[in-house]
Amino acid sequence: MKRESEVVDWLLLDQMRMDSLRLAASLNLNDWCIAAGFVRNLVWDKVHSHDAATPLNDIDLIYFDPLQVASNIDEAIESELKAASGLPWSVKNQARMHLRNEDAPYLSTEHAMKHWVELETAVGARISSSDRLELVAPFGVARLFAGTITLNPRRPKTSDFRHRVESKRWLELWPCLTVVDA
Repeated sequence: MKRESEVVDWLLLDQMRMDSLRLAASLNLNDWCIAAGFVRNLVWDKVHSHDAATPLNDIDLIYFDPLQVASNIDEAIESELKAASGLPWSVKNQARMHLRNEDAPYLSTEHAMKHWVELETAVGARISSSDRLELVAPFGVARLFAGTITLNPRRPKTSDFRHRVESKRWLELWPCLTVVDA
């Protein structure tokens, strides 16, 4: 629980991330969070004692709405968010992502995250209906502090995993990380 509180505290102190969370919350999407690098990079930056935040390639807003799965809905939301903030949003309804990933249908946002390529990426944050910051972390947050990038054994796509580690330059940006792909 201590690690979760630490992550929440870091998010609360990060103006860009809190502004992004408030903007996302204003959309009233079903079962949403901002995930992947949004939380992962923040923790890795802190663990590596970086003076400045590593720039985000995008801000991954994910949600689950099985009644509206058309990709043009995500594109419209992305456009709205980009216009409001000028930030590089990526919006994906997890109710349709199982098709792209060749999985059985997902049941929720958290269930979809359990199928992501690396365990450390499957962490998100959201503002609840009671205006509290909460984490969505199907594998917990301890691995973010462990200095690892871990292949998800539930989805052992080793070539995809290795490509992501290399293309995202994680070992260059956070050199203390260790790859765990066995």
